[in-house]
Amino acid sequence: MAGKSLSAVLPRDDLDVPVDVRAPPRRVVSLVPSLTEAVALTCPDVLVAATRWCTHPAGLAVERVRGTKNPDVRRIIELAPDVVLCNKEENRRIDVERLRAAGIPVWVTKVETVDEAMASLTRICTRVLGVELPSWLRQAESAWEPKAPTPRSAAVIPIWRRPWMVVGRDTFTGDLARRLGLRLVHADRPDRYPRLTEAELTVGIDVAVLPDEPYPFTASDGPEAFPDIPVALVEGRALTWYGPSLATAREVLAAQLAAARPAHPPRG
Repeated sequence: MAGKSLSAVLPRDDLDVPVDVRAPPRRVVSLVPSLTEAVALTCPDVLVAATRWCTHPAGLAVERVRGTKNPDVRRIIELAPDVVLCNKEENRRIDVERLRAAGIPVWVTKVETVDEAMASLTRICTRVLGVELPSWLRQAESAWEPKAPTPRSAAVIPIWRRPWMVVGRDTFTGDLARRLGLRLVHADRPDRYPRLTEAELTVGIDVAVLPDEPYPFTASDGPEAFPDIPVALVEGRALTWYGPSLATAREVLAAQLAAARPAHPPRG
């Protein structure tokens, strides 16, 4: 196109990087579980590989190229995908650079709020996959429309233990929690995922929210750290994934939060 560089007309990913991706692509590799599920439910025939952590949809039959932090870059290059889907937080920059150096288009997402998730998924559907918005994304947008403000419960959301790590500021999970009526007591710390001591863990909180991933908290592993404090065991996918799960996440999490009970009810 006369007078314009190629990068000026290419679609840009969430980091504003132009990506030379053919639309619609015929071969997609996803290194992000949320996006793997999104592609599999929207354009299942184009998904050729994913990570071993890509557990949805159930029965997904594609080649596995190791994990999100250690993908088999050589094998991905051999698969010659039209595009590889990555995320700024979940995947390593060095792997993105190696793929791009080999001539593989890489689309990187950056999601720190629910609104950013909706916008990012819209870009992937329309600019990468070349399709109209799927029904699950329209349902997700409707489900997460702003609602009237409600009193907020002071909460902590651990994502790991030994050491304890919790959700903090500028995170997708934190924004989603806020919309559910939770105020993260550690969101004022400089780290996005602060490390806490045992003594800090229960200070000033009304409820502890324990997801089953990335650390697999269960009824027998986690709640005992919060004596006499209501504990909600919740679905990690609903709390942390930004994909088709968003269509039902609000309803699922609201019910699980409502069922919160003290780990050790007060006596008497």
